Amino acid sequence: MTDSSNVNLTSGLPETVLAAPDASATAALDAALALPEAQRRDAVASVAAAHPRMIDAWASLGDLATDPIEAYAYFRVGYHRGLDQLRQSGWRGSGYVRRVHPSNRGFLRALDGLRRQAETIGERDEAERCAEFLRQLDPS
Repeated sequence: MTDSSNVNLTSGLPETVLAAPDASATAALDAALALPEAQRRDAVASVAAAHPRMIDAWASLGDLATDPIEAYAYFRVGYHRGLDQLRQSGWRGSGYVRRVHPSNRGFLRALDGLRRQAETIGERDEAERCAEFLRQLDPS
């Protein structure tokens, strides 16, 4: 019997690197995150509204959320936006999406945030699926 643990049965890329967000969007998010805490959440929400495909903005909103359901919703939006971008980049459901690439970090943050919030609200099966997905995307 042969070892098939390294066999890839899909036509997906072995590794996907998301495109970097627009530099002006990144600058706007950085500026929003640098504001005093009392102004930060609304400023990041404005960045997400102006750049709704920017996964980092959704993940940051999840981090700044005032309660677990709000955080769950923001992380879920970031996760789904990230899946859309992965597919547009050639990802077909398998292959690595490694944290070493800065442009992948927003998606991985959103997925990990979704995992944490799913656990917090009692969605343990979803939390487990997210944890497994994270390990598959970037085993390191």
